[in-house]
Amino acid sequence: MRHGMVNRKLGRTSAHRNALFRNQLASLIDKERIITTLPKAKELRPQIERLITLARTDSVHNRRQAVRVVDESMVTKLFDTLGPRFADRPGGYTRIIKLGPRRGDAAEVAILEFVDFKLEAEAKEEAPAKKAKAAPKKPKAKAEAAAEEEGEEPKKPAKKSAAKKKAAPKKEPAKAKEKPKTTTKKKKSGK
Repeated sequence: MRHGMVNRKLGRTSAHRNALFRNQLASLIDKERIITTLPKAKELRPQIERLITLARTDSVHNRRQAVRVVDESMVTKLFDTLGPRFADRPGGYTRIIKLGPRRGDAAEVAILEFVDFKLEAEAKEEAPAKKAKAAPKKPKAKAEAAAEEEGEEPKKPAKKSAAKKKAAPKKEPAKAKEKPKTTTKKKKSGK
């Protein structure tokens, strides 16, 4: 009979497996995205889903249940930011994206991340675009005309003082030393 064989053992003892999952849960809560092997991601997904479901309703009892699994600092982030973020969502807070085999040992690698996760690079690209729209730069001619209307002299761009460089003698590219061509002469045998 195969009763109670639901979870993967991942080649570890139960204590080692629990420690592994606690570390990965803490990393996932902190970074909101981790890269791990596919079986580990599939085992970790139900655990983080349960923690997010706990964090949706902030109570002392729920916080104490979460502290049994992850550190206190992670619990504060879980209940302060992640729980309210997913308050309207009925489930499915994470996604698994397969990356393919790892180069060293060919283990199947995957990304486990929250559904609303955005990369920092994408967020940084969006922010400057909004700033550029909010404050367009004036062309130089308009800026000078506006300064003349106000009775001020138009500002000239400050010249940067060039550092004096010592004139180094230019070296001609070294020509490859040509080897004299050697010819092999056949020796005549006197026989």
